[in-house]
Amino acid sequence: MSAPARQIPFAELASLLQRIFQRHGCSAPVAAVLAHNCASAQRDGAHSHGVFRMPGYVSTLASGWVDGRAEPLVRDVASGYVSVDAAGGFAQPALAAARSLLVSKARSAGIAVLAIHNSHHFAALWPDVEPFADEGLVALSVVNSMTCVVPEGARRPLFGTNPIAFAAPCAGAAPIVFDMATSAIAHGDVQIAARKGQLLPEGMGVDCEGRPTRDPAAILDGGALLPFGGHKGSALSMMVELLAAALTGGNFSFDFDWSQHPGAKTPWTGQLLIVIDPRLAQGERFAERARELVRQMEAVGVTRMPGERRFKEREQSARQGVTVTAEEWAQLQGLA
Repeated sequence: MSAPARQIPFAELASLLQRIFQRHGCSAPVAAVLAHNCASAQRDGAHSHGVFRMPGYVSTLASGWVDGRAEPLVRDVASGYVSVDAAGGFAQPALAAARSLLVSKARSAGIAVLAIHNSHHFAALWPDVEPFADEGLVALSVVNSMTCVVPEGARRPLFGTNPIAFAAPCAGAAPIVFDMATSAIAHGDVQIAARKGQLLPEGMGVDCEGRPTRDPAAILDGGALLPFGGHKGSALSMMVELLAAALTGGNFSFDFDWSQHPGAKTPWTGQLLIVIDPRLAQGERFAERARELVRQMEAVGVTRMPGERRFKEREQSARQGVTVTAEEWAQLQGLA
C-alpha cells in the first residue's frame, strides 16, 4: 500500500525547492524565481510542470547545458521594445530583470514588447503572464521548445510544443488566464502517462515509424506529438517559432544540439511577451467588458472558464496545503 500524499504549506515547499536549486548550481536570485514558479504550478494542480520537473532541472544543471548563475543583460531598444539576453540561463529570471522597464513602457505607450533570447524555459507559461493581469494589464506570451511535434502534412518532427499564454483582468473576479500548447498534448503529460502506464486519447502522437499511437512510451521512444486541430494548430506553432525565435534572436526548436550534454532537458530557445495597458483606451471599462463576456459565456452554458480549475486548486491549497505525493516528497528530500 502506497504512503499517503503530504499537504505542504506553499512557503515551505517554495523554500525547499529554492534550497534544491541552490544546491545544484543556481544563484540565490535565480533559485528563488524558479522555486516560486515550480511551487506555483504544483499548488495550482499543474503537476506536469510542478515538482515533477525537479529531476529534469537538476540533471540539466549537472550537465552544464544551462547556466544557473547567469545574469541577464537588459537592453532598452525603443519606446515600446525591450530585449534581454538571458546569457544561457533561464527565461524567468530574464523576465524578472526586465519586468519593471516593460511595465513602465506599457503604461507610457499603451503597449510594449519584451524579447528574450539565449534562454531556457522548462516551466508552465501562465505564471509569466498572470501577474500582469493582476496589475490591470493584458499580457500575451509565446515560447518555443525542442523539436517533438510533426507539422501537419509532414513526415518528421520539427516544431516544439510551442505554448501560448494569455492573461487579462476581469472586474470583480480572478483574471482570465489560459496556457495552451499548440501540440495536441503537453510533453510533460505524455511523460506522466508513460510513468503511470496509461494510454493516451486518439490523435495525440505517432510512433517512430509515423504510425498513430495511444502508447505514450512509443511517442517518447523515437515518436512525436501531433499539433492540435491539424493544420490550424500547426499554423499557430509556426507563428510561435517566428515570434519566439526568429523575432527575438533565439534558437528555433530545431536549432540546438544537446547531444554533448547528457541529462540536458531544457530547450535553448526564446520567448516573446506583449503587454498592453487597456486603460489608455478604455479606462476601467475593459475589465468590466471582460466580466460581461464571461457572464454571457456562462449564460449560454459554458460551465468552466479557462484557468478556472487552477484557481480552485489554488484556493484549496491555501486551506489545506500543496499536495505532494509521498514518492515526490522523498525524491525532493533526496535532491535537497
